[in-house]
Amino acid sequence: MPSSSPPASPSSSPPASPVRILDLARPRLPWWLEALNVLAAPIAARIRFDADALLEASRRRTGLEDFGPASFEEPFRLYIDCIQDTPFSAFGRISQRAMIGGLLDTRLRIEAVIAAHPEILEQPIAQPIVIAGLPRTGTTHLFNLIAQHPGLRSLPYWESLEPIPGPKDRPQARESGDPDPRIARCERTLGFMNRVMPLFPAMHEFEPEVPHEEVQLQMMQFATCLIESMLDLPRYADWYHDTDQTPHYAYLKRVLQVCQFLDPGADPERTHATRWILKSPQHIAEMPALFATFPDVRVIRTHRDPARIVASLATMISYGRRMTLRKDAIDPHAIGRHWANRIETWLHETIEHEKILDRSRILDVRFHEFMKDDVGTALRVLDWADQPVSGEAADAIHALATRNVRGKHGTIAYPLEDLGLEASDLRERFRFYQERFDLPDDL
Repeated sequence: MPSSSPPASPSSSPPASPVRILDLARPRLPWWLEALNVLAAPIAARIRFDADALLEASRRRTGLEDFGPASFEEPFRLYIDCIQDTPFSAFGRISQRAMIGGLLDTRLRIEAVIAAHPEILEQPIAQPIVIAGLPRTGTTHLFNLIAQHPGLRSLPYWESLEPIPGPKDRPQARESGDPDPRIARCERTLGFMNRVMPLFPAMHEFEPEVPHEEVQLQMMQFATCLIESMLDLPRYADWYHDTDQTPHYAYLKRVLQVCQFLDPGADPERTHATRWILKSPQHIAEMPALFATFPDVRVIRTHRDPARIVASLATMISYGRRMTLRKDAIDPHAIGRHWANRIETWLHETIEHEKILDRSRILDVRFHEFMKDDVGTALRVLDWADQPVSGEAADAIHALATRNVRGKHGTIAYPLEDLGLEASDLRERFRFYQERFDLPDDL
C-alpha cells in the first residue's frame, strides 16, 4: 500500500455547461418509438398479467418445474397484482411481459444448475466488500475503481441481466476466449435505450462489461428497491420497506454462488474462495439483512448532501420512466415528493441501524472528499478491507480514474422546481443527517 496518496485524477474536475431536461413531464420520444406504440397497441391490449399463468408459461418454455425458494412467491404475486392498473405504453406493456417471463425462466435454469451441482450451495461468499450508499453519492465511480483490483470479483452488467446462459447459448470454454453471446444481447439493449434516452449516460452510464449492481439479481426474487424506482406501486413499496428482507438476501447469495460456479475465469478446482465487490443503494436501508447474510462483510457507506441526492435521483427516475409509461403518466412532482420522503426514511434508518451493527466493519466516505482524491480513497478503502494492493492493481485503478473523467458524457442540471421541491424544506428535513456526517451543502 503506497504511503501517500497520488494526485487527484481528472475525474475530480467540476463538470461544465449542464443540460436542463425540459421534457420531464411530457417526454418527446423518437418518432419511430411513437409509431411503434401506435402499431403495437392492439397487441399490448391483449396482454394480461396473471401470476399463475406467467408461472405456467415459464415452465412450458423451459421444460423445468422448480422455481427454488418459495420466498419469492409473496413479492412476485404482489408485484403482478400491483401492475394491473399501471399506465404502460404499448412498448412498455410488451417489454414488461417479456421482462417478467425472462426473470422466471432464469430462476428455473438457476435451480436446474443447483439441482445438478448441489455443492454450489457450499461455496463461500468470503468477506465481500459492499458499497452501500444512496444513489448519486459517488458509489458507481468508487465501485468501478475498486473493481479494477484483479483479486476481486465483480458482476459485469451483461451478467447481472443474464447470470446464466440461455438455452441456445453454446457453453463457453475456459480457454476459448470466445465472446459470450449475452454480451451482444446486452449491447443491443443498451443501444435501444440510449436512442430513446440520449441524456441518460450523463446521469448513469451503462456498458456491457463494466461492473454493475447486484440489484438486477434480486429482480428474480421480485424483492428489490429497483421496482420502486421503475414504477409507482405504493402497495408494493410499503410491503418492501415494512418486510424483513433477509430471506430475499439469502437468494442473492444463492445466485452469487451460481455465478462463481459458472465463472469461466474461476479456479477450476474451487480451491480458492472468491472475494466479491458488490454495490447497491438499497443496502443502506437493509443493513441488518446484509450483515445476517454475509457475516464477515465489509461495508463502505458513501455520504452526500441529501438535497442533491433527491434532486438528481428524482430527475433520473422521471427521465427513465419514458421508456415504459404513457407520456401523460409521468409526474415529476409526485416522483420528487416520493423520493424526498423515501430518502428521509432511509437516512433515519441508517442512523438507527448503527445501534445494532458492528461499526468496525463499516467505513464512511464523504462524497466531497472522494471527489478531491478518488484514487487515494479507493486505495484507502482496499487497505481498510484488508485487500492487498499490488503494483498491477494500483496501476489499473489509476488508469481507470484517468480515462473515466467526470462529465465525459456531459452534465445534467437538477433544478428543484422541476420536481416541485424547495431547497429550504429539504435543508430543514435533512439537517440531522448533514450534521451527523459533517456534509457540506451541494446544491
